[in-house]
Amino acid sequence: MTTPTRPRLGPRTRVALALGAAALLAALGVARTLEPDPRGFGTHERLGLPPCASRLRTGVGCPTCGMTTSWALATRGRPRESWRASPAGCLLAPGSGLLAAWMACSAASGRPRPFRTASGPMAGAVVVASASGLAAWILRTYWSG
Repeated sequence: MTTPTRPRLGPRTRVALALGAAALLAALGVARTLEPDPRGFGTHERLGLPPCASRLRTGVGCPTCGMTTSWALATRGRPRESWRASPAGCLLAPGSGLLAAWMACSAASGRPRPFRTASGPMAGAVVVASASGLAAWILRTYWSG
């Protein structure tokens, strides 16, 4: 019995995967260079970005509040502090490293092992990232309010 071969990825998909991997690794690299804000949020301001408008207006952070701080802490091997800053960020930072490795390997080999296509895992990554950020925000808002 023969095993069906996985179709090769097209050039556009391979380039997109390679660029996505590079972007994720760049984000992790930038996070590593940032000094985490001791408040548990606001590290993004070191990049010249404005403070969270939601936090300024309502006193409640947005779904991504603490994410940059969490990534900066995660890249330093400080998972407890990373979790306190943003549970979603604590999970997404190492998850992004794993996803970048898969994307780079898939781009290089032309095959999205162990999947049949690259679209399913990529859609899954977007759903997981969005859902974890939203869930963390809802829990934080509920528990702090």
